[in-house]
Amino acid sequence: MKSKILRVLLATPLLAAALIFSINLLVTTTGKNTLVSQEELLGTQSDCILIFGAGVLSNGTPSPMLRDRLLTGIACYQAGLAPKIVVSGDHGEDSYDEVNIMKNFCILNGVPSEDVFMDHAGFSTYESIYRIRDIFQAKQVILVTQEYHLYRALYVAKRFGLKAYGVSADLQEYAGQSYYDARELVARIKDFAYTLIFPKPTFLGEKISLMGNGDITNDKLPNH
Repeated sequence: MKSKILRVLLATPLLAAALIFSINLLVTTTGKNTLVSQEELLGTQSDCILIFGAGVLSNGTPSPMLRDRLLTGIACYQAGLAPKIVVSGDHGEDSYDEVNIMKNFCILNGVPSEDVFMDHAGFSTYESIYRIRDIFQAKQVILVTQEYHLYRALYVAKRFGLKAYGVSADLQEYAGQSYYDARELVARIKDFAYTLIFPKPTFLGEKISLMGNGDITNDKLPNH
C-alpha cells in the first residue's frame, strides 16, 4: 500500500509537468501559425488593430513595453491595414488608467481621435478578446503585443472564432523578461481552461460599432 502511494506521489509532479508542457506547446504552436510581419499584411484589411494594455509610469506615460505596442499598432494603422485602433486595458479605477494614456499617445503620434476606440474593461487578454468580438463586433483583427504574449492572444482569438493576425511589438529588450516569460506559462494554462468554458468577462455592456466615431468611448477630453 505504501509503495503504491509513493508511486502516485512521484507520478503526480511528472503528470503536472507533462500537462503544463502540452498546453504551452498547443498554445504556442496554434498562435505561431498567424504570427506575421506588418509587411505580410499589406493589401489586407482588418476591422481594427487591437493594442493590449500594459503598465504605465507614475508620470502618466506608457512603460517601454506599452510604448512599443502603441508604436507598432500606429505603424499598422498608418500602413492602411485597418481603419480603426482599439486600445484595451485596465481602467477599473480612477487612480489607474491605461486606456486614456494609450489613446492620447496615438493622437500625439498622428492618429485622429475619432479612429481610436477605448476599451476601458480590458482587464485581461481573455476579456479584451471577448469584448472585441461581442462589444466591438469585430470579425477580423490585428493583435499587437510582444511575441511572448502574442501566442496566447492568437490562441484565444481563434477559440473565439475570430480571424486574427499577430504583429510583434518587440522593438527592444525589456527588463524583467524572465519574470514575464514565467508568468506567461501560468497565464496560458488559465486561458486554455477559460476557452473550454468561456466565462463572461467582468463587464459587457452595449455594442459599439467600429464604423462610428471612436470618441464615443471617451470619458474625458483627450490631450491634443
